[in-house]
Amino acid sequence: MLSQTRKEEILELIKKEVKPALGCTEPIAVSLAVAKACEILREHGHTPETVEIEVSANILKNGMGVGIPGTGMVGLHIAAALAIACGKSAYGLEVLKDLTPEAVLFAKEMVSDKKVRIQLAKTPLKLYILARISGQGNTAETLIQNNHDTIVYTAYNQTSLSDLRCDHESSDTASHTKEKETLDYHLDMQTIWNFAQEATMDEIRFILEAKNLNNALAQEGLNGYGLGVGKTLMSNLNSGVFGDGLMVYAMALTAAASDARMAGCTLPAMSNSGSGNQGITVTMPVVATAQKVGADEEALARALILAHLTAIHIKGYLGKLSALCGCVVASTGAACGIVRLKGGTFEQVCFAIKNMIGNITGMLCDGAKEGCALKVGSGVSSAVQSAVLALENICISESDGIIYKDIEDTIRNLGHIGSKGMENTDAVILDIMICK
Repeated sequence: MLSQTRKEEILELIKKEVKPALGCTEPIAVSLAVAKACEILREHGHTPETVEIEVSANILKNGMGVGIPGTGMVGLHIAAALAIACGKSAYGLEVLKDLTPEAVLFAKEMVSDKKVRIQLAKTPLKLYILARISGQGNTAETLIQNNHDTIVYTAYNQTSLSDLRCDHESSDTASHTKEKETLDYHLDMQTIWNFAQEATMDEIRFILEAKNLNNALAQEGLNGYGLGVGKTLMSNLNSGVFGDGLMVYAMALTAAASDARMAGCTLPAMSNSGSGNQGITVTMPVVATAQKVGADEEALARALILAHLTAIHIKGYLGKLSALCGCVVASTGAACGIVRLKGGTFEQVCFAIKNMIGNITGMLCDGAKEGCALKVGSGVSSAVQSAVLALENICISESDGIIYKDIEDTIRNLGHIGSKGMENTDAVILDIMICK
C-alpha cells in the first residue's frame, strides 16, 4: 500500500505535467515568454514596439510549420506577435485564449512590418526561450527554460527582477530551477500501477478533464482539418479497407484531434509533459477503448491515470524535447491504459511497454506540423497491437535488441537512445528543414 504522503507526491507530479494548452506548446511557450515581458514593460509605463527572441534548436524546429490558433498562419513570428496583442501570462499555456480578430490583425501587421525577430540561441539546452521586448527606449526580458511554462528569469532595462537559474547550464537534464523534475519523484511502473489501483476516485477524478478536452478536439477534427487523417480513417468510403474495430476507431479519434490542433484549431488540448499531441495520444486510445468495452467512469479514470503516469515516467528519461517523436512515449502509455481497461494484469502492462519499445523506438521528430497526425495514427496502431499481444501473454523477448528483462532497465534504454544516441539527429533535421 502506498502511503498518503506518497500518493500526494504522485498527484503533485500529474497535475504539474497534465494541464490544458491552447496551440502547439513550443510556439505557445514563445507566446508566454513574450506576454510576460510585455507585462513588465507596460507596468513601467511603456508600450511594446518590437520583439527579439532567441530560441533553442528544438523550439525552432517545432515552431516552424505548426498552425497558430485562429490565424491561418504558421510559425513563431505570429505566435510572438499575438502575445503582444492579447497574451496574458497568468493563463500559462492558454496564454492566447483571449484571442480576437482585432488581435490577429494587429499581430499580422507586426509580422508584416518586421517588428518580430527570431534567431537561434547559442545554448546546449533543448528548451530555451529568451524574449526581449523594446518600447520607448526601454527593454524587458523573460527567459523560459527546461519546462514550457517555467519562467526562470525576468528583467527590466537589464536589471534582474527575478532569477531562478542555477549556475550550471551545460546539460538539458540538469536542474536549472528550484522546481522538482520528473526523475526527482523516483517513479517506477510498480508504483504507478499501485497508485492507479489504490487512489480514491475523488483524488483522480480530475483526469477525466483530459477526456473532455481531447475528445472535443477529436470531434472537431473529424469535420476536416489539416491532412484530414482522422476524418479519412472514419469515412464510410474506406470502411472496406479499415473496418470498424477498436484499432481504426482509436487511430481515427486520436489522429483527428491532432489534425485539428496542428492546423490551428482554437480549442485547447490537455497536454502531457509539455506536449498537447502527447496528451492527445496518451488519452484518446484509452477513451476509444472505454467506449468500445462500455467501461464506467471510474475504470476510465484509473486507466487514464495509468496511461498518463507511464508517459510522464518514460518522458523523464528523455527530457521535454528530443529527436525521438513524443508519440512513441505517449502511445506506450496508451497501451498500458488499454491493457487495464481490458482486465489485464501488471505483468501484462509491462509486456505492452516492452512490445512498444521493441517496435516503434526510433520514430523521428521532424518538427510540429500537420503531418504529425500520421505519426500519431501509427503510434496508436502500435499501441492497440501491443496491448492485444500483451493480453495474450505475448511479449518481445529480452534477448531482442534493447529489451531487458527488467521493465525499468528497458525504459531507461529507450531514454538513453532518445537523449544520447540521437543527440546529433536534431541538428541534421534542422539543417534539412532550414534549407528547404
